[in-house]
Amino acid sequence: MFNSQAPKTEDLPTSAQLVKSTVISAIAAGAILITVVLPSEYGIDPTGVGSVLGLTEMGEIKTQLAEEAEMDRQAGEAQPVPVQPTTSHNSTQPVPQQGSSILDRIIREFGVSAAYAQAATRKDEMSVTLQPGEATEIKLTMSKGAKATYEWTAQGGGVNYDMHADGDGGKTTSYKKGRAEPTDSGELEAAFDGKHGWFWRNRTSSPVTVTLKTSGAYSDIKRMM
Repeated sequence: MFNSQAPKTEDLPTSAQLVKSTVISAIAAGAILITVVLPSEYGIDPTGVGSVLGLTEMGEIKTQLAEEAEMDRQAGEAQPVPVQPTTSHNSTQPVPQQGSSILDRIIREFGVSAAYAQAATRKDEMSVTLQPGEATEIKLTMSKGAKATYEWTAQGGGVNYDMHADGDGGKTTSYKKGRAEPTDSGELEAAFDGKHGWFWRNRTSSPVTVTLKTSGAYSDIKRMM
C-alpha cells in the first residue's frame, strides 16, 4: 500500500497568496468580459477595444437581428400568410424518350412515385418590396440533410438579414447573419427537419426589393410574414 507524504506547511500557499491569486483571476475574467464578451455578444464596448478588434459591430448585428426577429415573430404569430411565388415550378419535365417507362416502373417497385421523385428537386423565385423599416421572412420546408442552393439580391439598398431555421421541439439555429448587405448566395444544408430560410429588414430610407432564387430538395416555400 502506498501512502503519499503530507506536504510540509512551508510548501502550502499562504492565505495572502490565495487571496492574491483569486483577485488576479477575477481581474482577468473581468477584463475578458469587458473587452471581448460584451462587445462581441451585446455590442457594449466601454473600453473601445471591441471597436478596434471589430467585435462591437458583430455584437450590434447579433443584438439588432435577434431583437427584430423576436418582435416580428411575436407580431406575426398568427397563421402564416401563404404567398404564391413569382415563379414556382418543379424541375424541368424530361423529354419523353425510350426507356422512361422502365424508369417509372423501377421507381414504383421501390415504393416511390414518379411525382415524388420530381418534387424532390424544385426551383422557385420570389420578390418582396420592403418599405423603410419593414421586414419579411421566407422559409423552405426541408428534411435534415437536404440541400438547396440560393441567391438573393436587394435592389435599392442593402438589408439586414439572418439565415436561420426552426424545427420541432423548439429547435433553432442561425446559419449566418449580415447588415446592410446587397446580396448573398450559397448552399443551405438543413441541420434538422423544419423551416429553413431568411429574415430581412430594410433599414434604409427608401424602398428595397428583395428577390430570392432557390433550387434544391425542399417541399414548400412560403412567405411567413
